Amino acid sequence: MQKRTPNGPLVKQKMDQTFALRRKEVVESEPAISTMVFMEFSRIVGKNLKTEFYESIDRHSHRLLELFGSKRGNVGQLLTHILQQTNTTEPTECQRASYHPGDNPTDLFKGGFESDDEDSFCDPDIGILLIEREGAVLTSSQHLSPASLEIIIEGEVVMDNIQDLPKAMCILFGLMYALHLNYPKTMKLTFQFIQQVLLLLGHTDLKPKLQTLKNQLAM
Repeated sequence: MQKRTPNGPLVKQKMDQTFALRRKEVVESEPAISTMVFMEFSRIVGKNLKTEFYESIDRHSHRLLELFGSKRGNVGQLLTHILQQTNTTEPTECQRASYHPGDNPTDLFKGGFESDDEDSFCDPDIGILLIEREGAVLTSSQHLSPASLEIIIEGEVVMDNIQDLPKAMCILFGLMYALHLNYPKTMKLTFQFIQQVLLLLGHTDLKPKLQTLKNQLAM
């Protein structure tokens, strides 16, 4: 495929073999969903999703938090709650959980307890469940260090027992990108930021809000 004039029949033959081997691997070895997401993402775009996601967000996390601290109003209140959980000089899981300040994460993240009925969580079409142990005090769904996390796709829990929010965001992005799912409207800027700014995928032309944030990160 790197050649100027690829050999179409040869490529098709090799891809047919690849798909057959991948099906065999899935059936026989039953790899973890997260492993399949990372492998499929690498197959599609030729990049290591986990490595590039973490390296890029770590590179920008301090500047993102500085920008968050300058926001006011309802958005500022949400971001202040996050900043209170990221009081450290080194990149942490909380810092890696940053999102675009123009988005509203309350529809994406849902909080609950381990004993709650799973059906009570499946309101969002796409979302992340922040599961707390019994007795924990839920002051907000924006608690960034829950006991565990689960991913919802089309109203169904597709992955559970995720240990930190950045990994959940990384896997959720990989799932949506690989499956060609639309980004949630209330978090569209965040996932476009991950795609176009952090991972350098897709169109180079950015929407005004994304371009503004990219410019601010470079200051």
